[in-house]
Amino acid sequence: MGLTLFGSAASGSTAVEAALTLLGIDFDLIEGATWETEAARARVGGTNPMRQIPTLVDGDGRVMTESAAILIHLADTHPEAGLAPGIDHPRRSEFLRWMVFVSSAIYSLHWIKPDVTRVGARPEQREAVVDAVHERIAFCWSVMDAQVMPDGPSDYLLGDRLSVLDLYVTVVSRFGPWRERFEQVAPRMTPVVRRVDAEPRLQAFWRARFPLDDE
Repeated sequence: MGLTLFGSAASGSTAVEAALTLLGIDFDLIEGATWETEAARARVGGTNPMRQIPTLVDGDGRVMTESAAILIHLADTHPEAGLAPGIDHPRRSEFLRWMVFVSSAIYSLHWIKPDVTRVGARPEQREAVVDAVHERIAFCWSVMDAQVMPDGPSDYLLGDRLSVLDLYVTVVSRFGPWRERFEQVAPRMTPVVRRVDAEPRLQAFWRARFPLDDE
């Protein structure tokens, strides 16, 4: 048995799928948008009690959840690909900081949007809540943009090599409040995500799993 990934097109799991694509690792995909259907939640629920994607299962049945953790794990277990600074690399702490920041400060907020009652709001308040969530996300992108790449502009967020952080930001920046707003509040990171959008090794993948036209 190889890897099995519970995921969905145009979701956070596509960052994991992109990393697996760059690594040349085959995997079985169990498709299902858990925020849309009970059937999708049930499919992953036996493996991940949170009933969320992405959920990755290895050939020995070990389960990994949380997109940032999966991306870090894939990069660290395939160091030859150079998708993350090594443990002793001077940019390791920066890498970990921003991976967790994107996960906790930005990506996690999207959990609220399908069902605003999760945070105590009434269903009829959904539009206002989603607007507030998008404003918070835009603010967090601006905070990251002001502090990442402290040595000035570079091809990628950690220097001259593409990392899973670049993949993560590229995918999450395609969610609400969508790429146009991202480019307004994160002008320093914008050239980086555009470069990842155009990465030759991912062109067929983006078209199949998360085309920008879907925005």
